[in-house]
Amino acid sequence: MSRSLADLLPADGGPVGLRVWLKSSAYCQRLLLGASGDPWASASQYLAYFSQAQGLLKPDVAVLEVGELFASWLGRNPGLKPELVGKRKLSFPLRKLLEQEAPRQLLGEIVTAVLAHLRGQVPLVLAMPSPRQWLHQANSLAGREAIEVDPDSVEDAAMYIADLARAVSVHEVGGLLLEEDIGDATAGATDLELYRPIINVAKHYRWPLAVRLGAAGVLANPALAEIDVLIGGGHRPEGGLAHGREVSAELWGKGTLPSLAAEQFYFVEVPRDEQPEHVLDCLARLRA
Repeated sequence: MSRSLADLLPADGGPVGLRVWLKSSAYCQRLLLGASGDPWASASQYLAYFSQAQGLLKPDVAVLEVGELFASWLGRNPGLKPELVGKRKLSFPLRKLLEQEAPRQLLGEIVTAVLAHLRGQVPLVLAMPSPRQWLHQANSLAGREAIEVDPDSVEDAAMYIADLARAVSVHEVGGLLLEEDIGDATAGATDLELYRPIINVAKHYRWPLAVRLGAAGVLANPALAEIDVLIGGGHRPEGGLAHGREVSAELWGKGTLPSLAAEQFYFVEVPRDEQPEHVLDCLARLRA
């Protein structure tokens, strides 16, 4: 039986059962596959890479980067790119990309292989760009730069991502993670109400839902109470059963790590070009 992220979340005010959540895809791919390595060509190829990466860092949460899968597939199938600009609507490139059957099938095959490999030892979380972030990425792939994202387009994007999530509902996924662009200092606070279609799908399938916030944090509205895990965003938001403290800058800069409250854990993104010895030393420091 597969494990759920819910198994690590606090119940009745108890402590979170998670110490460190790692985002390490860029680092592991560079280290294990080389600068131009791509693990997404097939389920067997991804599993070979994934098993090595798991053994290398031994994360408490296994993360599958769904956005990377679709970007990789599009790179191998460039004939679709002209179709991404078939309509002027901002959400059209993302809709066209996510409705493709081949990457959806590949995603299902990879999830099946990874779950069999994990054997319920740690939860498998599907990480995706947030609707706002995936809109930007898809429009960039379509040759549209510096777009102005409006709320209606974000809601449309959330519907397309929710539909993609339903496609893996036959698998015992341990949770979903939506990630904002943490490097965009101009982005406003996240309005989670616009992500309602994804929230509803997660609730329906009983998938814990995590959101990694940007620097502007999150707007206070009813949707905030329906998010299970909030990551980053400065101070602890008023919502979520657990809160991930983003400590990447402190860890790699050899700064002082903040102490954790009972409902908190460390969230760390491993730099792509970091040296392996330093990575292992820093992770040992986090886990001590």
